[in-house]
Amino acid sequence: MKKQKKQFRMPTAFTVLILLTIVVAVITQFIPAITPATAADVIMAPIDGFASAMGVALFVLILGGFLGVVMKTGALNAGITAVAKKLNGKETWMIPVLMFLISLGGTTYGMAEETIAFYALVTSTMVAAGFDSLTAASTILLGSTAGVLGSTVNPFSISASVAALNAAGIETNQTIIIVVGGLSWILCYVVGVTFVLRYAHKVKGNKAASLLTAEEWAEVEKEYGGEKKPQADSVFTLRQKIVMVLFGLSFVVMIVGMVPWSSFGIPLFDHTGFLTRKNLGDWYFSELTAWFLLMGVVIGLVYGLKEREIVNSFLTGAGDLIGVALVIAVSRGVSVIMSNTGLDMYILEKASEALQGTSSLLFTACSYVVYLLLSVLIPSSSGLATVSMPIMGPLAQNLGLVPEIMVCVLSGACALVNGITPTSGTLMGAIAISRIEYTTWVKYIWKPLAAMLVLHILILSVGMAVL
Repeated sequence: MKKQKKQFRMPTAFTVLILLTIVVAVITQFIPAITPATAADVIMAPIDGFASAMGVALFVLILGGFLGVVMKTGALNAGITAVAKKLNGKETWMIPVLMFLISLGGTTYGMAEETIAFYALVTSTMVAAGFDSLTAASTILLGSTAGVLGSTVNPFSISASVAALNAAGIETNQTIIIVVGGLSWILCYVVGVTFVLRYAHKVKGNKAASLLTAEEWAEVEKEYGGEKKPQADSVFTLRQKIVMVLFGLSFVVMIVGMVPWSSFGIPLFDHTGFLTRKNLGDWYFSELTAWFLLMGVVIGLVYGLKEREIVNSFLTGAGDLIGVALVIAVSRGVSVIMSNTGLDMYILEKASEALQGTSSLLFTACSYVVYLLLSVLIPSSSGLATVSMPIMGPLAQNLGLVPEIMVCVLSGACALVNGITPTSGTLMGAIAISRIEYTTWVKYIWKPLAAMLVLHILILSVGMAVL
């Protein structure tokens, strides 16, 4: 009897992140200029990361509860079936439309972590239409990446960067940022749509063409197929239609709540703080969490669920996303160690020294590489802008180059890195919801991200040389 070979399986996301935390801690031992991480720092990193990510982790749990109540009504399955019947073979039109809407959110207000709210819905819709979960996840993530990469008025990267440059004594022309960002957004959106559509056409109704492994397909079928799969003969009742209207309204309010209306001089929502104490436009994860908690209860009551049914379905839904919330929290532990030891600032200072005296083309490309690395170390775009722009902006200006382009470099690097690094809580949460292993995701996503990277560097290099 031949012994059956044991097939190698990628460790779970938790193991990968813990190992990465240990590697970073070891690196700090060999750099005299920074504080070396201790064993206690490594042990406490996941806990400190959870404290850092408490807002988004709680949001994910409450969102899971909200979805659990909606699923209990059966409205989502019936609604998906109704949409599939109307599309009747034109399901691929969902991809460019969804990607554009999500990218619009990305360029205007940095829609990234908030997209976690859409993965379960879009995955179930795509699987019901004959695609795989990779198609669904990449529709959302590449849409968000294209938008954030081409940020125009995104307050988390653009406003934070401009404020940091102003504090360093550098006046900025935001028209340059909007024009260059807008061009980058549209062109990278086209690149993303092209890749996703090509893959979608290949895998539609053909499991053999999918990059998902048999184990991953089994997980996808378990979560989004079988009993949970929309039935062709399901009836879309009036109550379920009302539930779906409330379901859609929940996400519309979420988006409206995150757009910084006051910074655009739009006073439309100045007196809307009666629900969360903050006006629409000033919301963040605490307010979003409260909103979805409220809407979960409202939907349950409107459909006629009993109190115990609402509570049990909410707890079941929240339980389904506990793993996602914990992955997001553990991923923050890596950046906590980097920040506490000073490794992030050390790398930034050494990179700025190395870029002295380079040409505009080389400076742009090398700056992009620097920011790609820094984005792994500092996942927050606003945090990265605050610590890096006072160094990189004056450096560009001293070389006779355009500091506004550095703002675009930061936006692009943050967007691309968050699409592939395991330190991104958004990414790890998204692929966990979509039941995709990290290695499978990397195998799929590196090509479109590489294409966006090359295209964006070319756009910014031309901008740096011409402006």
